[in-house]
Amino acid sequence: MTNQALEHARAGEEDAFRELTDPYRRELQVHIYRIVGSVHDAEDLLQETLLAAWRGLEGFEGRASVRAWLYRIATNRSLDALRATRRRPENLQRMTEMPKPTRHGEAIWLEPFPDVLLEGVPDQAPGPEARYETKEAIELGFIVGLQHLSPPQRAVLVLRDVLGYRAEEVAEMLDTTAHSVNNLLRRARAAFETRLPAAGRERAPLPDSKGERDTVGRFADAIQTGDIEGVVALLTDDAWLSMPPEPYEYQGPAAIGAFLSDRTIRRGAPMLVPTRANTQPAFGAYFPTHETEIARLYGMIVLTLEGPQISAITWFGGNSAFPQFGLPRVLR
Repeated sequence: MTNQALEHARAGEEDAFRELTDPYRRELQVHIYRIVGSVHDAEDLLQETLLAAWRGLEGFEGRASVRAWLYRIATNRSLDALRATRRRPENLQRMTEMPKPTRHGEAIWLEPFPDVLLEGVPDQAPGPEARYETKEAIELGFIVGLQHLSPPQRAVLVLRDVLGYRAEEVAEMLDTTAHSVNNLLRRARAAFETRLPAAGRERAPLPDSKGERDTVGRFADAIQTGDIEGVVALLTDDAWLSMPPEPYEYQGPAAIGAFLSDRTIRRGAPMLVPTRANTQPAFGAYFPTHETEIARLYGMIVLTLEGPQISAITWFGGNSAFPQFGLPRVLR
């Protein structure tokens, strides 16, 4: 059927082209997101990928699968976009009047990924050389780690260790040599694995399990009532709070508690609307507007759980990506 659809697509039939490419749309979007870190950019680059594939059908010789051919186009489009934009954190207006952070991390441009967009990703086993499970490779800590790598390192690590393509296949996709791919992968693994959570930690509870609901519910109740001590009681001793793309990072219950107390005093307690991002529990955070009965969407909080505790709070500002989550702009 694929060969027949390919011939019809080459003859200019759009329905045949969609038959060829639709099975891979969602997984390509996730792949692009892993490399560029932006849901909005991933959607745009997915459209560019499909347009380039449509225009380049005559050049597809069939030596690789349609899936591998599309991944080649998507990867190179993503790398071109990163080279062209040089990313946006360089132009940030720094936050002021806030508690001293534990450290200033590297500013990275990153947006959360809506779980609703993962529903169409087929449960396709990665290649034999993959080192990470599909779910693990979309979790927020994994994506953050990728953004600290150079663009070529990100691409090689995802193609080799997430999708399981062989070095020779990746070399063909990137128009380089297997030796170069292996060198990039070695450096990428060395830098990347230092940023992953320590082995042996207690795993997060299953999504929507009683354990997850209990911890997330206690967090939401505490945040919305301004009970910062209640939030602190849920944190692991080495928990982190970060605010990409801002570089400010707070570690430990005392530092995180001081930051949350300061924000609550300055802005009031937020209203939270539950959602899910990067397979993790998340909330849209709404802050009241002075002298009105309206609360506006200010950002998103994504929780990383470790057993019954919270090991990371990632607070995303702005709201450019949030329509993808189905969150309303305002609450009354």
